[in-house]
Amino acid sequence: MRAVFVITVVFAAWEVLAFAAAKLLTERVALRQADAIVVLSGSAVLRERVEKAAELYKEGLAPRIILTNDNQQGSWDNAQQRNPFFFEKSFDELVSRNVPKDAIEVLKTPVSSTHDEAQIVESYGRQHQFGSIMIITSDYHSRRALWTFHRVIGKGQISVGVEPVISTSPWSWWLHLSGWKSIPVELVKFVYYRLVY
Repeated sequence: MRAVFVITVVFAAWEVLAFAAAKLLTERVALRQADAIVVLSGSAVLRERVEKAAELYKEGLAPRIILTNDNQQGSWDNAQQRNPFFFEKSFDELVSRNVPKDAIEVLKTPVSSTHDEAQIVESYGRQHQFGSIMIITSDYHSRRALWTFHRVIGKGQISVGVEPVISTSPWSWWLHLSGWKSIPVELVKFVYYRLVY
């Protein structure tokens, strides 16, 4: 009985800790209107981010959608006879969801980090006199993304909202390999960003 009690307590404590870790990384900041919806790169979860961006566009949140280019290519496409870039796949996915082509802007300068994305979006936003943007990213990435954009843009210069797309369950992420690749890794990245940037 004592062993069962100890195992139960340890399991319950782990569940609470795992849930808290996942929730700590998630942040949502709503905007009633924005000048642009910005879909952050991330090949493994791009489809769900693009789906959310198309949904918000059709709801009238913003007149345009911005895609960044992480310079990563997907699998072979027989029709194109090449490996298309993920920003191209995102573009096609948006069009298939009835987003007009002229409402989609691709920032083609390659980026390799969230910080790079914030810098390139900030530059584009200044050129086009944006007052606000809505970031679309995965739930576990949302707090670091928002913090990074505030750090690069400066609070008050451009209002920044973030819409987290549910990629992981806060209760059960630790039961899946993909969860271990996202939550613990993102916690380390968040600490790294706070120290470096």
